[in-house]
Amino acid sequence: MMSVLSQQISAEEATQPALEIQGRIATITLRKPAFSNRLSPADLAALRTHIETVNQADDVLVLRLRSDGKYFCSGYDISSLASESAPSSLYFGETIDLLENVRAVTIAAVQGGAYGGGTDLCLACDFRIGTPQANMFMPAARLGLHFYPGGMRRYLSRLGVNAAKHLFLTAERIEADEMLRIGFLTELVAADQLTARVDALSGLLAGMAPLALWGIKQDLNRLIAGTFDEADNARAVLRSEASDDMREGARAWKEKRAPRFRGK
Repeated sequence: MMSVLSQQISAEEATQPALEIQGRIATITLRKPAFSNRLSPADLAALRTHIETVNQADDVLVLRLRSDGKYFCSGYDISSLASESAPSSLYFGETIDLLENVRAVTIAAVQGGAYGGGTDLCLACDFRIGTPQANMFMPAARLGLHFYPGGMRRYLSRLGVNAAKHLFLTAERIEADEMLRIGFLTELVAADQLTARVDALSGLLAGMAPLALWGIKQDLNRLIAGTFDEADNARAVLRSEASDDMREGARAWKEKRAPRFRGK
């Protein structure tokens, strides 16, 4: 009996989101292609653990999200909602809030369909690079599900009220070119160029000054959320001006070479 249970646990863990860290770049991979990379409560718990690991890793400046298979993510496993012990969709939203506010700069590699909460997983990322195979729709109203607050805020701030209302209230599917037009995607590249483009952007971001990179991302998010604090911002500005990184950046600019930042 224990052997069967262990095999079940092992099989479940093998499909949960995986984290890999190489130097300043971390990658989370969704690994449920047979189920359109939908996220169960256990998957969300794994995501939370990975996000905390990245937050604690001082060297990590970039976090990429990618998926195995044809689909990027089909959102919350709504069959979980039928279980009395499963958390509500609010738990999903709180997890995506954590991703939005992770310290590292985030990139979603959107190689295929993003549906429901999977669209919010994309919008929580700072950059969203897609391919012509990408498409999306938001079926909440069709399913009878009211959406959680963070997701609606992200739709409004990234896409604007007209696009947000259209997508939420009609549940219509849109394709990659329209996703780019309304700002859901920040870039659109050929499928065979997706990995190279994500790698290039990751390398560019990883070469930035850590204190400035983290601080600017945080304050941009705070401005969107209405939680911006001018006093905190002023302290961050003064801290950056007194940092070794600022001095190194100035030297590198003068010497016409790549800077070597240390986050100090």
